[in-house]
Amino acid sequence: MKYTTVLFDADDTLLDFGKSEREAVRDCLIARGFPSTDDVIARYSEINQLHWNMLERGEISRERLYVERFAAFCRELGFVCDAQKFSDDYLTALSTKSYLIDGALEMCERLSKRLRMYVVTNGNAMVQHGRFDPSPIARYFERSFISEEMGSAKPAVEYFNRVFAEIPNFDPNKTLIVGDSLTSDIQGGINAGIDTCWYNPKRKSAPEGMQITYTAYNYDEIINLLLG
Repeated sequence: MKYTTVLFDADDTLLDFGKSEREAVRDCLIARGFPSTDDVIARYSEINQLHWNMLERGEISRERLYVERFAAFCRELGFVCDAQKFSDDYLTALSTKSYLIDGALEMCERLSKRLRMYVVTNGNAMVQHGRFDPSPIARYFERSFISEEMGSAKPAVEYFNRVFAEIPNFDPNKTLIVGDSLTSDIQGGINAGIDTCWYNPKRKSAPEGMQITYTAYNYDEIINLLLG
């Protein structure tokens, strides 16, 4: 096998973050008496993604992101709220909502028999531990590297250097990162000098010239890539 170590992104690669996010936001909106329609929740998701993009570019701190996304959301929709309390309640709710993408369990079980697997994920440590640690796939991973605990985030080289230093007998030439995000997972792998596999079930287009090593449209293609 070409690879012996695989770094898997968590959200939207193994875990259904969209479902978790929608449920957590809806819980918080209902608790405040705010409208909780699909359109309102979708707009929060867009605002949230814009703030995570800012974090990846180094334009905002993680601590500020957690609160400012809700402040921006409430300003736009005309909701009067305490953004800090909204953020705290949301993170607590989100930490309890763990859902696997269909097929993730079977893929992880197969790959774990022949590969060392680690999770590399951006996000809040309480939330990510709350969602990943109880998951049935957790036993197949040697460790999860959460950005808040690592002191930096994907796609920064510093994040990956710290991850690499924690993996015994790490060999970059035998390591692959698998993830759905071009800006954090794939660009991060490129920055760190390891091969990349873009998990792209929605068949999105990549920027011209981006040096993606592989693209997989489903889990079977990831399995074939790593074990075939």
